[in-house]
Amino acid sequence: MSSVSALVQEAKDFIRDNWSKGIDLAEWREKVVDAKWAALRWPVDSYGRGLNDEEAEAVEAVFSEAGISGPGQDKFNLWAGTLVGFGTEELKQQYVRRLLLDEVAMCLLYSEPGAGSDLAGIRTTAVRDGDEWVINGQKVWTSGAKGADIGMLIARTDWDQPKHRGISFFYFPMKQPGVEVRPLRQATGDSRFNEVFITDARVPHANLLGDLNKGWWVLQSALAYERAAMGISRRGPRGPGGATSAAHGSIPSPDLSLVKVAQQAGKSNDHVIRQKLARLYCMRLVNDWNGDRAKAVSEAGGSSPLASFGKLAMSGILHYAGHLHSELLGAEGALDGDANPSARDANYSHLNAYFTSIGGGTDQIQRNIIGEMILGLPKEPQLDREMPFREVPATARK
Repeated sequence: MSSVSALVQEAKDFIRDNWSKGIDLAEWREKVVDAKWAALRWPVDSYGRGLNDEEAEAVEAVFSEAGISGPGQDKFNLWAGTLVGFGTEELKQQYVRRLLLDEVAMCLLYSEPGAGSDLAGIRTTAVRDGDEWVINGQKVWTSGAKGADIGMLIARTDWDQPKHRGISFFYFPMKQPGVEVRPLRQATGDSRFNEVFITDARVPHANLLGDLNKGWWVLQSALAYERAAMGISRRGPRGPGGATSAAHGSIPSPDLSLVKVAQQAGKSNDHVIRQKLARLYCMRLVNDWNGDRAKAVSEAGGSSPLASFGKLAMSGILHYAGHLHSELLGAEGALDGDANPSARDANYSHLNAYFTSIGGGTDQIQRNIIGEMILGLPKEPQLDREMPFREVPATARK
């Protein structure tokens, strides 16, 4: 029996012996993680199986065909994936399993008021104090900061190096004195983003990911995970109480739900509407193919600019779907509130599309990456690229 056949049989046996329709999902996830099915391509000592693509895809197909969740965290678990790639053994032992089980609340401490699109311009500082680093600065647009246990933080540790160097990457404890979180209200009415003010807060030196002053390259790997996930995300209408209608804000493909809207509105036989629905379906299908390409490159090692292409495409898909939803509703689309659920959902989806246009790097940043790294266009002029960061004028850092 080949290695692939043996793995397929092992996966089938595992599902047969452990899965039942009534099983608690947390209990099932724990079984999957401890049996090392959750992150197939990761090393064995990081709750993976060290499989190659052929082996991993065969196992993933077993779970998929059974309609059961299990593998895939090696592709999209931003938190654990970054830690597995760059963390110390001590830190991995402390967090990887808990992250795979979704037991640690996480957030991203990247963007700052003067360093959003140009993250290399960050001014949050980390100063060594024995076995700890003292952090001071401000972060913004931080999702989930209010309840987070750990933030993935970038801070400047050497001001005498050029701006892309001298940055370090930390697993930063959020629940400590000196960390203040203030919510930012969005156009949708949600407050998923926050400002985070950090004053003399501390992080152990053992929580450094990657080499000191080389956090920019850790960040690129983390961003690739985030963009890959956002490139396939399907954010949908809000449910009761302001929550999205499915876990993590994702629902089935909006082109499928819009077919139902078109049918309910009596427009499903309109040839123009049918063309627009077909176009939406094709946009998503092509982006799924691109996602497969990006995953293949990522699994072979390293990050891929194709993730930026997928993220940009998904942004366009969500905006297009929002416009089409409003068109299908006609005048009803001008209404809102729980008394008008279809219009409420359309308006929410329309406004929420801007989240994908901004989060994980704006559409404009993705176009720059695509132009330079995929199309081979000349880079934008960067006069401060080799200048020590402390000499960069403050206006140039924004």
